[in-house]
Amino acid sequence: MKRIAFLLAVLISTFSMVAQTNNHSSKVAKNLDVFNAIYKNLDLLYVDTLDANEVVGYGINSMLHSLDPYTEYYTKEKNDELNTTLTGKYAGIGALIKYNNQLKNVVIDQAYANTPAAEAGLKKGDIILSIDDKPMAGKDNSYVSNSLRGEPGTSFKLKVKRPSTSKVLTFKITRRSIQLPSVPYYGMQPGNIGYIKYTSFTEGSAKQIRSAFIDLKSKGAKGLVLDLRGNGGGSLGEAVQIVNMFVPKGITIVQTKGKLQRANAEYKTTEEPLDTVMPIVVLVDGNSASASEITSGSLQDLDRAVILGTRTFGKGLVQQVINLPYGGLMKLTTGKYYIPSGRCIQAIRYKHNNGGRMEHVPDSLTKTFYTRLGRAVKDGGGITPDVEVKADSVPNIAFYLAGVRDSNEVMFNYEVDYIAKHPTISSPEKFVISDADYQIFKDKVIKSGFKYDGETSKYLENIIRLAKFEGYYNDAKPQLEALKEKLQHNVAHDLEYNKAFISNLLANDIVQAYYFQEGGIVHSLQQDKQWKKAVELLNNPKEYKDLLKKK
Repeated sequence: MKRIAFLLAVLISTFSMVAQTNNHSSKVAKNLDVFNAIYKNLDLLYVDTLDANEVVGYGINSMLHSLDPYTEYYTKEKNDELNTTLTGKYAGIGALIKYNNQLKNVVIDQAYANTPAAEAGLKKGDIILSIDDKPMAGKDNSYVSNSLRGEPGTSFKLKVKRPSTSKVLTFKITRRSIQLPSVPYYGMQPGNIGYIKYTSFTEGSAKQIRSAFIDLKSKGAKGLVLDLRGNGGGSLGEAVQIVNMFVPKGITIVQTKGKLQRANAEYKTTEEPLDTVMPIVVLVDGNSASASEITSGSLQDLDRAVILGTRTFGKGLVQQVINLPYGGLMKLTTGKYYIPSGRCIQAIRYKHNNGGRMEHVPDSLTKTFYTRLGRAVKDGGGITPDVEVKADSVPNIAFYLAGVRDSNEVMFNYEVDYIAKHPTISSPEKFVISDADYQIFKDKVIKSGFKYDGETSKYLENIIRLAKFEGYYNDAKPQLEALKEKLQHNVAHDLEYNKAFISNLLANDIVQAYYFQEGGIVHSLQQDKQWKKAVELLNNPKEYKDLLKKK
């Protein structure tokens, strides 16, 4: 406590001197108020007891960094960033942009359907030259994105260069309020299986799920697949409303518990359900988190759905937004949530000592809980699916081709060229990259001098270093060098070996240029083995029911 008092005294003294000499009294007051308010709210509301000596000592940013990754401070200037996360809304043109490493310029990657970008005719690959005559060459994604955004109804002049024609095009675009789609696609699939892709639990999104389900049911859906893969969560209230569509009124879905009584809450279903008998499969993966886990975990605990895929992320923490002086906001973790069986699925324990660190809850410390029908489920590690089906692993070469790990833009350039040469393509569910087209792509990759780091050669280099260190290298040298030779990169071989995966990746990117996000989802389902297993399960009532029985 002496250290805290000393640090605060130093801060006050320092800021006061600056204010007196430089007439910055307003700035001093603002910074002290912000600092004070953040610390008071943390001390009062944060779920765990803070080590005050450590937290205050590092100031606002270090203080928050030492806690968990979900407690964050937003200045007034960054409020829009938080609001977009919570609501899925922003004012702009409705396009994804990316920095092209080869051009050193930001380009259009994808336009959303029914947005100013799509209506203006912006295409994948268009190079953004200027916005209202302000040059964008060399600017990063963040700078260009901020320049594209603004107040709804305001117009600006966008100048782009289209690579396929080398023409410079000028568009006058009016910004609109853009709602990022929480349900980018839903539809009836063969066999009367309804499918809903749900990407984020933004405010009001439960109504979209409700509308989609009612429509699917009216068209004769006999089973439902709710796809929560990659859904990082959002509003707890939206999760409760979605579960309420499938379970009776008056059931406790989730409880939140924190350090203070006012952080404790119980959320029950409040309406009559839409359907309590239709078989449901919920698809999840390691990126399904928070509200996705409340939804899938509650449906699992209540034996109302079969969960399929891979283990979820494991975020069992609850946040609330706190108003701070001068327009600032803080997203603050105030408690943990517990789903119907009584379990908390938080997979990581955050430590406050040594500047903050984290560790996974070991299996030995997890506890067993039971679903409504007596099935055993575990806490402390996300939601374990009832049926585990792993997605196809992504080949290492694909990461580099897609630009995730390299500055080579050969895949992006091929896609832009393909789109320019094909005014139309077949429907999303039928479109494929032909063998001839793939050969053209393969030739372009080889001609470009594309290279990437192979994981096997990395491991071998480590083995060689260890062998030399431990004195085994000379005896094993012939074998190690022979293996090294065999593991030398052959890009042509790797492209052919991974042809099926890379072809599908190319096709999906191209489909989205014609049919937007919805088309990409429809296309991806054609090769999706988790989706196919879900359909197989819904077409086998006995297997489905057996999975929900007590073992």
